[in-house]
Amino acid sequence: MSPPNSISIRKAFYEWRLYMLVVPSLVMIGLFAYFPAASAVYHSFFIWSGGADKTFIGLDHFQRAVTDSVFLKSFITILILVIANIFKLIPSIFAAVLIHRVISNRAQYWYRIMVVLPMVVPGIVTLFVWKFFFDPNLGPLNTFIEVTPIKSMLVFLDTIFGWGAFQEGRPIAWLSNEKLILPALIFWGFPWLGTVGVLIYLAGLQNIDQSLYESADLDGCGPFRKFLNIELPLILTQIRLTLALLFIGTLQSYGQQYLLLGENGGPGRAGMTPGLWMFNRAFFNREFGYACALGLILFLVILTLTWLNNKYVRIEK
Repeated sequence: MSPPNSISIRKAFYEWRLYMLVVPSLVMIGLFAYFPAASAVYHSFFIWSGGADKTFIGLDHFQRAVTDSVFLKSFITILILVIANIFKLIPSIFAAVLIHRVISNRAQYWYRIMVVLPMVVPGIVTLFVWKFFFDPNLGPLNTFIEVTPIKSMLVFLDTIFGWGAFQEGRPIAWLSNEKLILPALIFWGFPWLGTVGVLIYLAGLQNIDQSLYESADLDGCGPFRKFLNIELPLILTQIRLTLALLFIGTLQSYGQQYLLLGENGGPGRAGMTPGLWMFNRAFFNREFGYACALGLILFLVILTLTWLNNKYVRIEK
C-alpha cells in the first residue's frame, strides 16, 4: 500500500496539465536564481574580469580572501551592525504587543495602517532622507544638538577621551569622520520600528488563545508578567524568523553603505561591509572572479548563522 500522501504515476499522468502550470515558475527560478548562483561558484575559481577570457587558478581567490585585511575587518563592522540590529528588534516587539493589547478593533486597524504606511515609501528615498538627516550643515540632527545641551556634553566628553569628533564651533561630520560612521549606521532608522517585523509579531500574537490571558488574570498577573510568561515565549517562532531575515539582510547589505558612504565605505573604510567590498572588487576593480569567491564565503557564513538560529532559537513544547 502506498503512503497516503504519495501520488501514483497514473494520477500524475492523468493530471499532467496541472503540473505543467508549475513548469514556467520552475524554469524562471532556475534561470534567474540557481543559474547565476552556479555561475558564481564556477567563476570563483578563475581570474575573470567579466568578459570571455578567464584563467583557472583553483583556490587562490579563497586563499587571498583569508589574508585580505579589508575583507576580514569588514566582518568586525558587520558583527557590530548585526548585534545592533538584534537590539533594534526590541521596539518592534513592544510595538506589536501594544497594538495587540488595544481593545478597540477600529483602533487596532488604524495602528496597523500607520505601521504599514512607511512600506509605500521607496527604500532609496528613505536612505537619501537619512543622508540629509546626517548632513553636517543643514541636517536636523546637528540642528537639534546645537540648540540643546547635548553639544556641550559631547565636547566635554571629547576633551576627556580625545575622540577628535566633537569640537566647539564646528559641525559634527557624522558620515565624514571615521569614528562617527559606525554610530551613524547604528542610529540609522530610529526609532527602529520594522514594518515587516511588527506585522510578523502581530500575526503570532493573534494566534495566542484568549484562555491563557484569562488564566493569567485569575492568577493576578500584571501586563509585564503576561509579556514574559505568555506573549514572548509564544512568539519565539516569529522571532526566529525575523532573526534569520536579519542575519541574511545585514550580512548581504551594501546598498545602504554605498549610498551613504560611497564605494570605499567612508574615511578609513570604517563603514566597509563584506557585501560592499564584494561590490567594490567587482564593479570598481573589475575582479569579478575574486568577488564571486567573496560572495561564496559570505554565503557559507550566512548559512552557518541561519542554521545556528534555527537550532537554538526554538519553543520548548
